[in-house]
Amino acid sequence: MTQTLRQRLQACLEDGSKADKALASYMLARLSSVPFETAGSLAEKVEVSEPTVGRFCRSLGYKSFKDLKEQLRQDIGDRPWLISDRLRDFQQRSLAGEDQLARGLQLEISGLVAIYELAQTDEWKRVARRLAAASAVYVTGFQTERGLAQYLANQLQYLREGVHLVDLAGGNFAELLLSGGPSPCLVIFEARRYSRMAKLLAREAKQAGIRTTLVTDAFCDWGRDLVDEVLVVSTEFNQFWDSTAQMASLGSLLVNSVFVELGPSVEERLNRMATLYGRFTGHVGDGSGPVE
Repeated sequence: MTQTLRQRLQACLEDGSKADKALASYMLARLSSVPFETAGSLAEKVEVSEPTVGRFCRSLGYKSFKDLKEQLRQDIGDRPWLISDRLRDFQQRSLAGEDQLARGLQLEISGLVAIYELAQTDEWKRVARRLAAASAVYVTGFQTERGLAQYLANQLQYLREGVHLVDLAGGNFAELLLSGGPSPCLVIFEARRYSRMAKLLAREAKQAGIRTTLVTDAFCDWGRDLVDEVLVVSTEFNQFWDSTAQMASLGSLLVNSVFVELGPSVEERLNRMATLYGRFTGHVGDGSGPVE
């Protein structure tokens, strides 16, 4: 049932209304936690009306949101978070003390499971192949997502040449939009409240024919019209502020997929990078560098 629902939600992203796309995007990112939502709580998070949630469920072939949840719950059960006795014990002790960390733990593990499920999709594999083969890779992030972009760019630089962290200070993105390479690509990290520059850059990249992947949260309703792939992660973990920590997990898993695409040939570059670092900077306990 889960795969069938996922396919229906994916289809909705192509031809649904704005409200339907917002609901579909949110549910795809949080599929494992949907059974624990109510129509009211889901409507509040996606900023639509409760009747809209009911109509949306009926358009997918379910009698109601309750019907959708029940069928989904039967398939998912408690597997996403009760992975071991240790986690189960933590949850029980936390709930007994009315500790909100227990709910956050459930949501975090559920979100991580969703990322690994995403890594098995054709969309993910397409992104990995592109990052491995593109003439140049540009990565950027805005606001608090800048560090996540740098993390991915720095990791990819160990695997291949031509990886660039986009300069935000220049104010014109010329290094990307005027790059002139045969097959450049772009990865954007962004979460709400979304920077105007993120949307504008995605639009300009599309007009320039630059393949673009957007890593974002479940609330982004503008990305799919402007980019080639949208990789959605969970950001709500029962904390006072949305957390983009799982974007880092996605980045690590994506780097691993690029490594698989490149194969053993990457070893030579990794060794060369290590040699250069040892020569100019050095590691703790390594007496061979740096060179004076």
